[in-house]
Amino acid sequence: MKIMITGGAGFIGAALIRHIIRHTEHHVINVDKLTYAGNLASLAETVDHPRHNFHQVDICDSQAIEGLLAQYQPDAIMHLAAESHVDRSIDGPADFIQTNIVGTFTLLEAARKHWLGFADKKQKQFRFHHISTDEVYGDLGESGLFTEQSSYEPSSPYSASKASSDHLVRAWQRTYGLPILITNCSNNYGHYQFPEKLIPLMILNALEGKPLPVYGEGKQVRDWLHVDDHAKALLIVLEKGKIGETYNIGGHNERQNIQVVEAICSLLDEFYPEKISGIQSYSELITFVEDRPGHDVRYAIDASKIAKELGWTPEETFESGIRKTVIWYLENLQWCQAVQSGNYQRQRLGIESK
Repeated sequence: MKIMITGGAGFIGAALIRHIIRHTEHHVINVDKLTYAGNLASLAETVDHPRHNFHQVDICDSQAIEGLLAQYQPDAIMHLAAESHVDRSIDGPADFIQTNIVGTFTLLEAARKHWLGFADKKQKQFRFHHISTDEVYGDLGESGLFTEQSSYEPSSPYSASKASSDHLVRAWQRTYGLPILITNCSNNYGHYQFPEKLIPLMILNALEGKPLPVYGEGKQVRDWLHVDDHAKALLIVLEKGKIGETYNIGGHNERQNIQVVEAICSLLDEFYPEKISGIQSYSELITFVEDRPGHDVRYAIDASKIAKELGWTPEETFESGIRKTVIWYLENLQWCQAVQSGNYQRQRLGIESK
């Protein structure tokens, strides 16, 4: 297949492209605006590959998107381009509305025109795969799991914008017949993740002896999914998923935030014992800070549908995945320094409403 991937220079998009180039014969058209969190350094091994074509394009630019669709005639679109950080959405929601809602609408309209231009056989084979998040479901509570039938109750500007984009994608299938697939995933982690996210932020702060800020008491629960497991799941859904269906992708790894941070500290004690003077363990750097506005307490995914219908289950446990992740960051500190822009120096975000 020829697959257009939006947001292909981002964390999950880059993992997906690496997986496709390594393990398939598919051709990738990578479309990314290259905002602060998008970086071609994450694709060093594939950026010059003959089956990878990169274009720096904003998904809100309908003329540019339509031009690329006409040029490459892709068999599928995998839509990952999004503003994705909850704290940033609290400080500046406008970018999230523009990219996640307006951008998705622009892409859907371009895809519909492209799809309608195909002959019948190719129309039936075409897929628009929209990649979303479990945060659209809101706060789960102390028990239970999110299923594909869970109601939407987003809490933040980010999750509300992603919920909106999910609804748009479903509407384009129901109204226009566009063959769509939707996946909602749990918290991703792994190598090449931008340092504003919890796990790389904790690793880098610890190495510099900076405080490790944990919101509230750190009791918020997330289901952690290694990005390489997610990439494999996404391709399986594209190739085998049923048109119009939603598939939840989870790691089966529920952990409290404080447990995640403590696990990172323990691994750093093991792998990088050259600590800042005055501390015996990196865990001494943990600092509890005021919780962010609208912080959901618990997310957890029921991934039984994708396991039963498509045969996917995650390979990494949290223990194996976090170990690999910490080692990767320790071995790639130069990459972390290269991707950090001048406007983000690991300061706290998401307190604009206070």
